[in-house]
Amino acid sequence: MVLAAGLGTRMRPLTDDRPKALVKVGGKALIDHVLDRLADAGVEKAVVNVHWFADRLEAHLAARARGPQIVISDERAELLETGGGLKKARPLLGDDPVFVANIDSVWIDRGDALADLIRLWNPTTMDAALLLARRQGSIGFEGDGDFFLGHDSRLTFRGDGPPAPFAYMGVHITRPGYADTGPDGPFSLSPLWRRSAAEGRLFGCVLDGDWMHVGDPAARDAAEMKLGEAV
Repeated sequence: MVLAAGLGTRMRPLTDDRPKALVKVGGKALIDHVLDRLADAGVEKAVVNVHWFADRLEAHLAARARGPQIVISDERAELLETGGGLKKARPLLGDDPVFVANIDSVWIDRGDALADLIRLWNPTTMDAALLLARRQGSIGFEGDGDFFLGHDSRLTFRGDGPPAPFAYMGVHITRPGYADTGPDGPFSLSPLWRRSAAEGRLFGCVLDGDWMHVGDPAARDAAEMKLGEAV
């Protein structure tokens, strides 16, 4: 599940004439960075939700030369946020565990982050397994971090406590029906994660590499510079 329906307000003026998913970083649209990562991890089908400049995004996806196969979850009528988007897409996702991926996450991988996430995932003990980045050294991330990581890979939220070393970097594995109990209409996955964390069922692993959160034009420029240095 690729979450591509957002308005990209913080990315303006780059999103005045296109969805955030089609903003280019290093010569490649953000959504292609994500879809290529998923293809490399063996994903054969991706459900992509659309809203802002939906027609343009659909045309771009139809012209992609490589997999995964794309299925559209249409949110033109109402933008549903992360939880609502996953809930609406449920009939399209099948019954196997799914990656859920934001489109504003680009990274340089010194290991194999998605494979690490797959190895971590255990549906018996987990509701979700999140890919994390070290807050220090990340590009485009502002704040005091999201999570503390236990020795057993369980996650606890920072809350109002001291700064946490890890940030959610926009990709996780979960059950396709994880958001089914959420309300009708728009809602975030965050309250579901907090409940899972309280029950000891939220886990994570840390990227071995460099993470770029491409949330605004300045972060896009910094990410392009970082990618250029890595070539």
